[in-house]
Amino acid sequence: MIVVISGPGGVGKGTIVEALRRRDPSIWVSRSWTTRQQRPGEPDDAYVFTNRAAFEDRIAAGGFLEWTEFLGNYYGTPMPERNDDAVVILEIEVDGARQVREQRPDALNIFVLPPSREEQQRRLRRRGDAEDKVEARLRKAEDEEPVGKAMSDHVVINDDVDRTVDELLSIIGAEVAQRARR
Repeated sequence: MIVVISGPGGVGKGTIVEALRRRDPSIWVSRSWTTRQQRPGEPDDAYVFTNRAAFEDRIAAGGFLEWTEFLGNYYGTPMPERNDDAVVILEIEVDGARQVREQRPDALNIFVLPPSREEQQRRLRRRGDAEDKVEARLRKAEDEEPVGKAMSDHVVINDDVDRTVDELLSIIGAEVAQRARR
């Protein structure tokens, strides 16, 4: 089962997904590729950091489930490699979630929102985004939120990571149980 965790930049997708992985080791997280530079203090395995030519070669080979270009950089999710009964988490932006919905209508889409625009801005700054990138991400969030809400199966506000993870595990567990009964 593919579970898409999407939302605008700064809502805490990475933090949530890492907490999900720690709480439920059976969850498998697909690691996205990007051509952007690694942020100071960002783990080496946060993304597959690559160059533009390698990314474009993978696009041409059909190696991404979804991909997009944002702020001059590519971001993409490789085709899932696991074919067993694992829950596969994709942590992606709204445009990527739309692409996955088109290719995999059976994917469970969960849209994450910040508790406020001010908190989203604080999170973006805290993670080291440059001020122009913060402003661009906030502007993009205004456009993404109505789209993300409309196409998602569930909308979750990330105002407390532990509570958010509890809610997501409950949603995922209910979906797994429902699909097992089919």
